[in-house]
Amino acid sequence: MSADEVDDYLADVPEPGRGTLEALRRTILAVVPEAEQGLSYGAPAFRVGGKVVAGFAASARHLSYLPHSGSVLATLGERTGAYETSKGALRFPPDAPLPEPLVEALILARRREISGG
Repeated sequence: MSADEVDDYLADVPEPGRGTLEALRRTILAVVPEAEQGLSYGAPAFRVGGKVVAGFAASARHLSYLPHSGSVLATLGERTGAYETSKGALRFPPDAPLPEPLVEALILARRREISGG
């Protein structure tokens, strides 16, 4: 895994999505500074202790936060209510960064899930 892979991924994302995802990357790294960066399933991912705790992706119409879990988003209930979600993705507009407290809550929920508590 390499931060260069994430840099290369972001270089291909048009603005305003690139700037929004770069801000998300900084937020993720502020929450888990020990995270290793790289790609998982072709999208940026952040691993702690070998487990992916966060990720993101860009598509033509939206950006996605990827918790790499099918249950994390459901545990946050109304905190994710303003966003379109599926079992494994939270979608948001390319020009609207996710609030830092939400990103922190998503990562903490994933880390609790991984640790079994």
